Amino acid sequence: MALKGKDILSLREMNPEDIELILSTARSLKEILSRPIKKVPTLRGKVVCTLFYEPSTRTRTSFELAAKYMSADTVSIATATSSVKKGETLADTARNLEVMGIDVVVMRHSVSGACHFLAKVLDVPVINAGDGMHEHPTQGLLDIFTILEYKSKIRGLKVAILGDVLHSRVARSDIFGLTKMGAEVSVAGPNTLLPPEIEALGVKAYNRVEDAVEGADVIYVLRLQLERQTKSLFPSKREYHDFFGLDRKRLRYAKEDAIVMHPGPMNRGVEISTDVADSPRSVILDQVVSGVAVRMAALYLILGGRE
Repeated sequence: MALKGKDILSLREMNPEDIELILSTARSLKEILSRPIKKVPTLRGKVVCTLFYEPSTRTRTSFELAAKYMSADTVSIATATSSVKKGETLADTARNLEVMGIDVVVMRHSVSGACHFLAKVLDVPVINAGDGMHEHPTQGLLDIFTILEYKSKIRGLKVAILGDVLHSRVARSDIFGLTKMGAEVSVAGPNTLLPPEIEALGVKAYNRVEDAVEGADVIYVLRLQLERQTKSLFPSKREYHDFFGLDRKRLRYAKEDAIVMHPGPMNRGVEISTDVADSPRSVILDQVVSGVAVRMAALYLILGGRE
């Protein structure tokens, strides 16, 4: 089976069958991560280019490891030390990389829609690793994969997404993916950090964390994205934590077996308390492992990997 279309740009645009295909492929590939020698020849001869216009630790590293575990070669472009600093356009940068023989571009960019633009410019596939405040589709896929690992289903689950929804591309991809798979999604945060049209996406919106978390199977805490805020949208970090941070007291409103998730990096003591982040309910590090497996699956399917 193959994905429909050459690119992975958005979960809003991805059909449920393709989501299921990536998840089932990731499930079979995850076993490679537990081997003493994490290496298979699946993508030998393929070249994966990571082109990141914004900082990244987990996403960039997991894409590069995913490629290397399947024997693909990788080239990493740091825009801070590239010709971008000399005024080269995104299209020119990508076209030059394409004619050098790369097989796929994994890109992160600060501008929403940049990956869609690049996909129209290039013949090789493009994978969106986060574009502005738009989407982060592989993060959404790895989050669904992690939930399935713990809950065995998505349909009927109650998922609460807390915090800075306005600036979060992760929140949007999670909402699109989870609702397509049948989850009931709620969001909570201060009015200044909730998009005014958020309920049009099929979610319930609350201003009290306790209301969103009540009876939840999954609590997803978002990072407070101060770098995307052009003005102060809340009084202080301390007050944000007091009113909207996830701590043990608010965690009690969820089901006893509820899991806690976070896309990282965490602002401990702001959106999440340390005792919750490091508790047995936390599956945050499992999300990181899922990220490698899901990105292996994405590359495998995009590049037509062999058994």
